[in-house]
Amino acid sequence: MSGISNMNGFRTLLYKETLRFWKVSFQTIAAPVLTAVLYLLIFGHVLEDHVRVYDSVSYTSFLVPGLVMMSVLQNAFANTSSSLIQSKITGNIVFILLPPLSALTLFSAYVLAAMVRGVSVGLGVFIVTAWAAKLSFVAPGWILIFAVLGSALLGTLGLIAGIWAEKFDQLAAFQNFLIMPATFLSGVFYSVHSLPAFWYTVSHFNPFFYMIDGFRYGFFGVSDVSPWHSLSVVLISFAVVATVALSMLRRGYKLRH
Repeated sequence: MSGISNMNGFRTLLYKETLRFWKVSFQTIAAPVLTAVLYLLIFGHVLEDHVRVYDSVSYTSFLVPGLVMMSVLQNAFANTSSSLIQSKITGNIVFILLPPLSALTLFSAYVLAAMVRGVSVGLGVFIVTAWAAKLSFVAPGWILIFAVLGSALLGTLGLIAGIWAEKFDQLAAFQNFLIMPATFLSGVFYSVHSLPAFWYTVSHFNPFFYMIDGFRYGFFGVSDVSPWHSLSVVLISFAVVATVALSMLRRGYKLRH
């Protein structure tokens, strides 16, 4: 009975979290797509003739996968973090905690919904920006792997942020001082090989760099580091944040008052 209850609860919570962002898709999907297009128009226009990252890849072509992956990561994080903080502030978190759902069930439903939103926005960004660049699909398997793992990792990180934050200001601080810097310092707009020695070293401690670099490898077959190395870093990072998130859910940290 417990297994059936958890499965029904998983489906219901997943449906609720997916419907939550889909009903306001103009804000949750269309707006991030427009933002990515603006980045492409501005950076592509300004730097196309001045920056050459790989010999066989134009700057605009290099930029598009980075923008797609950046959109995937940011929106996966936003889905879980915003959902939890809103539920805590409005008090309806009690309706999530009252049913006999395991921590793993809650974790799976929240993170999977975040992955759906992240990948949906990423697909939308790709559709509207692919016209501007010459893209190839050298290793589509790597594209799928890093899109799925990246959205899962950021969805889990959003879960941690949503549990930890008690008000929107704290969530904004988490996003502004951790997520945004890590995203913009990950090689979305440039190759890390163009950085000074200090920042080049720092970038290799940033899991976001490996997600974007591995994702880009799937398009062009070239990258700053081996995709296998990137995959191992992303898997380890996901294992760490998933362990933390599950521990917080099991203890009811900042959820049960």
